[in-house]
Amino acid sequence: MKLRGYGTVTISKKGENWIANGHPWIFGSDVVRQDEGIENGSLVDVISEKGKYLGTGFISLESKIRVRLLTRDYQVSIDDAFFRRRIEYAWNYRKTVMKDQLSCTRILFSEADQLPGIIVDRFNDVLVSEVLTFGMDAHKDVIYDSLLKVLKEDGVSVRGIYERNDVSSRRLEGLSEYKGWYGDEDRGETETVINENGVLMRVDFENGQKTGYFLDQKRNRKKVAEISEGRRVLDCFTHTGSFALNCALNGAKSVTAVDISETAIENARRNAELNGADIRFITGDVFKVLEEVNRKEYDLIILDPPAFTKSRDRTRNAYNGYLEINSRAMKLLPRGGYLCTCSCSHFMPHELFEKMLSDAMQKTGIYLKMVSVSRQAEDHPIMLNIPETDYLKFYILQTV
Repeated sequence: MKLRGYGTVTISKKGENWIANGHPWIFGSDVVRQDEGIENGSLVDVISEKGKYLGTGFISLESKIRVRLLTRDYQVSIDDAFFRRRIEYAWNYRKTVMKDQLSCTRILFSEADQLPGIIVDRFNDVLVSEVLTFGMDAHKDVIYDSLLKVLKEDGVSVRGIYERNDVSSRRLEGLSEYKGWYGDEDRGETETVINENGVLMRVDFENGQKTGYFLDQKRNRKKVAEISEGRRVLDCFTHTGSFALNCALNGAKSVTAVDISETAIENARRNAELNGADIRFITGDVFKVLEEVNRKEYDLIILDPPAFTKSRDRTRNAYNGYLEINSRAMKLLPRGGYLCTCSCSHFMPHELFEKMLSDAMQKTGIYLKMVSVSRQAEDHPIMLNIPETDYLKFYILQTV
């Protein structure tokens, strides 16, 4: 069956049920048949075994995820105007929910903005992108052009787009890894200084992790800063020093920041100097540092580790890692002290993370009450029908 000149992919009843629940992915294991000669990254119509139209999206011939849907509406044409509308929706949403942080915000968040396979962060006058799928890579020129036009019409000047396509997952799509200015024209410095929550932070978008800076914790950093006044803070896995700086500039009595990476500590120290903040830095393994710290030396401990797991089959190992580090932190806190702890892996769902915290309390004999629970900032929206978009969980707890 040919629908609009696109190739056709027929999927099983299982796959049909999966996308009927709202998920935009069709896995290769659910493909019953597909037209011959379909080019990698091209648009395809997805149909049921009974010939019912289910949606249109990009095909990835080398990925386990065979098709990522762009629309379920047969009347919608996938053209330049389509991509521009999606970008306008995304930008208008950020203008609504991130009014105070528009100069450093995520503009496009892949499936959550119905543009699967592309992430774009704004750092002042630079856009930093990750293009993760073959289909989106083939259409990135249209995406970038529309994005620049939408921002320009809104008075936003962009110096250039820097591509951080040095992502290993691109290999699963048959794409090469690279980074550099889009268009191969040097657009100047690859470091800029953003203002997040009143804190100045250097962003090295050429060499920093991901797009150069983790924007998803901005609201949680502010929450922690609000309870840090007069407290002795230990910021573990400090990375660029963002949590530590938010506390130091909001009245913390003292702040100590720890990271195993000498490069991270040096970057965090530079950020502290930029803000005139007094922070003690320690280069070392957080697990060992927590063993050496005296009990009651700190009354606010922040645990913001990298993802302990990036796959479902390693969840048990990750669980044990979270259990151990949270147990060590709990044992150090005095009565009335605060533990701020999180996980950035969607393979560690809220219910499992809370079970870990409960197990840690039983293990240590120390009990905590829940002060607040939050997720990623609003510029990283969560689609209720796409669990993968709900990845960051952040808990503030107090010992009783």
